[in-house]
Amino acid sequence: MRKLVWFGLGFAGASAVWAYLLPGNGLLLLGLGAGAGLFLAVLLSRRVREARFAAWLLLGCAIGSAWCWGYDQIYLAPARSLEGRTASAQMEITDYSYETRYGKAADGAVTLDGKPYRVRIYYSGEEDLAPGDFLRGSFRFQTTVPDAGEEISYQSGKGIFLLAYAQGTPEKISGEEVPLYSRPAVLRRGILELIDRIFPEDVAPFIRGLLLGDTGGLSYEENTAFRLSGIRHIVAVSGLHVSILFSLICLFTRKRRILTAAVGIPTLILFAAVAGFTPSVTRACVMSGLTLLAMLLGQEYDPPTALAAAVVGMLAFNPMTVTNISFQLSVGCMAGIFLFAQPLRSWLTEHLGGEGKTLRARLVRWLAGGVSVTLGAMAVTTPLSAAYFGAVSLVGPVTNLLCLWAVNLLFYAAMLSCVLGWLFLPAGRALAWLAAWLARYVLGAARVLAAFPLAAVYTVNPYAVIWLAGCYILLGIFLLLPRKKPLLFSCLGIAGLCAALLVSWFLPRLDDFRLTVLDVGQGQCLLFQSEGKTYLVDCGGDNAQDAADLAADTLLSQGIRRLDGVILTHFDADHAAGLPYLLTRIPADILFLPEEDPGYGAGRSSLTVERSYQISYSNTLISLISGDPALSDNDGSLCVLFQTSGTDILVTGDRSAAGEAALMEKIALPELEVLIVGHHGSKTSTSPDLLEATHPKVAVISVGADNSYGHPAPEILDRLAQFGCTVYRTDEDGTIIYRG
Repeated sequence: MRKLVWFGLGFAGASAVWAYLLPGNGLLLLGLGAGAGLFLAVLLSRRVREARFAAWLLLGCAIGSAWCWGYDQIYLAPARSLEGRTASAQMEITDYSYETRYGKAADGAVTLDGKPYRVRIYYSGEEDLAPGDFLRGSFRFQTTVPDAGEEISYQSGKGIFLLAYAQGTPEKISGEEVPLYSRPAVLRRGILELIDRIFPEDVAPFIRGLLLGDTGGLSYEENTAFRLSGIRHIVAVSGLHVSILFSLICLFTRKRRILTAAVGIPTLILFAAVAGFTPSVTRACVMSGLTLLAMLLGQEYDPPTALAAAVVGMLAFNPMTVTNISFQLSVGCMAGIFLFAQPLRSWLTEHLGGEGKTLRARLVRWLAGGVSVTLGAMAVTTPLSAAYFGAVSLVGPVTNLLCLWAVNLLFYAAMLSCVLGWLFLPAGRALAWLAAWLARYVLGAARVLAAFPLAAVYTVNPYAVIWLAGCYILLGIFLLLPRKKPLLFSCLGIAGLCAALLVSWFLPRLDDFRLTVLDVGQGQCLLFQSEGKTYLVDCGGDNAQDAADLAADTLLSQGIRRLDGVILTHFDADHAAGLPYLLTRIPADILFLPEEDPGYGAGRSSLTVERSYQISYSNTLISLISGDPALSDNDGSLCVLFQTSGTDILVTGDRSAAGEAALMEKIALPELEVLIVGHHGSKTSTSPDLLEATHPKVAVISVGADNSYGHPAPEILDRLAQFGCTVYRTDEDGTIIYRG
């Protein structure tokens, strides 16, 4: 049976190579190479036992390569040919529309050139769409399937290969009835509305996430607490939820084979459909379904083989699923449990005295079971979490031990509350009121543990990344050694963590000053550090919460838990929208604002800079120069001149040439070491007069890659080159650090 595991590894490997490296004909070379290797492995298999496993691995790789190549040529290549094309089409809506930053969006289906595609539709207008409706009009199409070397869109991993942008106002055609395949979306909507009716307002968003993975109502603080405390998975419907549901089914049917299969399989299919067939739920439901089939047929159930079957089936349906984050985390979690959980549990049980029937022994076995499963899953998923979420939770094992028992009870209680609420609303509300206390316990535990100074380490810290890589090298050595010494390797890992933290905390303090230009995309977020003080200038970007997370993670990686001050140049979203989120994690002593604004100044110590203001400490002088209210909003930007240790750095916000001229009338500017190029490199800023007056040695442009504004303008780049500036750009160089 384990042959399928090796086959699945090969198939998944071929899918990953195709998705990330060789989406075109280059995949054929991999298939041919795997085929040649398969021939040799078959020849050797009679003499070398291990060659049999290699043969199945190479067979999976060869078949996977052929399958992905055919899928690409037959189905995805036509989707790529639609890139940038505008055409009239009629879209069938399969789920409810929702608000976006630029209008509305909905998921649907469309047939183009004879091929059906799932599509995400973006449109403007007030029309709400529901399953069964149609949208007719002219649409500009964009593919989510990249060519080699291009960034992979997360939509393709969900099976959405086209984005459709409505040109003008499309016509809505109300559907006469909801198709059968769209009814789970209607049921999902009804359950979410019922949750809002029966649960208290403070926990309803959490319950929506717990039952159905709808996290849209969670606050930034709650999302951050879940991320840092290591239990983000409880509000992303996953295998955990399916296992709880499966246990409930077995409890209800008393594990009677026929009844359990008859009830369980349809229930699992319905649950997966209502959850939107997300990869993690689909994987878990397939494995649980195979468990039920094995029970029904009286066959042995092998979890690794079931996992391999689920992986192969899902990738055969859509090979791009291999790029989906939840798929990778879900499969990695199960793989880690299969590989490491049982040895860890046995070792812990033996060394902690968990043998016997005493209460102490039972508690030890419970503790060993929880810790072993958590650490086993983390052994494989930690690198993925670090890569995708930028953080590695150190308190995760503790949080899981404290919370998972409550999550199990809460899941049951929430489901029963919804059933009772559907039958008799007051009864549902009564049970929901009791269940809310469990929800508050989980939320409170997550907040408390996430607030610990060392709750997590962050990948913005290169020394933390080195430490993490070192831990996996140690793990590899540990697994290869015949005599294993867990305590020794644990102590080495802890010592490495302490060294990484000490270096990351003390190195910045050895610099006379440090300017950090964070890569927040199309926006600006700067850190000024000198003589033990840290000031933040602006906090905004492509995504306000991402900008706040990057700033907070950077500060916490240096052991900085409070800012001496925050300076906002102006209130545009790409400069200021992330600040309210950041202040929930990193408080500031004072805010310096360009004008009065209750949205930022209310409830905080703040100062409106009406003319100019100076912050002076030791050898550092920070001058804040207000804008002219008679000019445009951009020219009202607060300018910042940072001077320390013979270094002068100027920030002009989004001022145009007119605003720069007004600045030079107010203050005599020195020659600059660093100029933060105005308005992200817009051609209306960074005038020749400013460059002539300051002669900056280094020009830094905070700008997003492939932004719609065309920043930085070619004229600006030419102008900076004429003045001999060394230019750095966040879209090309990432986060930029200038130190002295």
